[in-house]
Amino acid sequence: MAMPAPYQRQTNIFRAHGGFLRTSQAMKLGIHPRDLYGMRAAGLIDPISRGLYRLASQPPLSKPDLAIVALRIPHGVICLISALAFHGLTTQIPHEVHVALRKGSEKPRLDFPPARFTWLSEPAFSAGIETHDADGARLQVYCPEKTVADCFRFRNRIGLDVALEALKLFREKRRFRPDELLRYAGICRVSGVMKPYLEALL
Repeated sequence: MAMPAPYQRQTNIFRAHGGFLRTSQAMKLGIHPRDLYGMRAAGLIDPISRGLYRLASQPPLSKPDLAIVALRIPHGVICLISALAFHGLTTQIPHEVHVALRKGSEKPRLDFPPARFTWLSEPAFSAGIETHDADGARLQVYCPEKTVADCFRFRNRIGLDVALEALKLFREKRRFRPDELLRYAGICRVSGVMKPYLEALL
């Protein structure tokens, strides 16, 4: 009878969770910290952020920053320039991941990637959340309409030029729906600001 490979049970647990586990998750699933150290020493897992491990046999990450944020901050939502880049609505290259948090939430501890947090109250926080896959991680991102509305709301922070570019690029998309855009503008309380720019494009 063949001997099981070292750490086979632990490796199977990682696989069952998309190849990623936080230290706290691993312990709850019966993986002892010494097993994590042993798996790391054996080259079976790689640390990709503080307290976050990934199977070394997995394909290279295509969106490493977003995957790490999705796993380290599961209650956060990708927003503003990061969401624009995700939806192809900007020529900007994000140098940090923009993450929305519910008002009252504590600031997460994240050593990598660089992140900028925005706290939103309801209903703005929960409106327009989409769920996508980021290298096996469950990623929450605001839909294009909510993202553009947020950019107008925070235009003094990210620049009005970024918001206007996003609106123009979104106008060229087949799924452009002005009524939906105005609905989210209402939720974000920027209808009066956005409407003249939107009407100029129609």
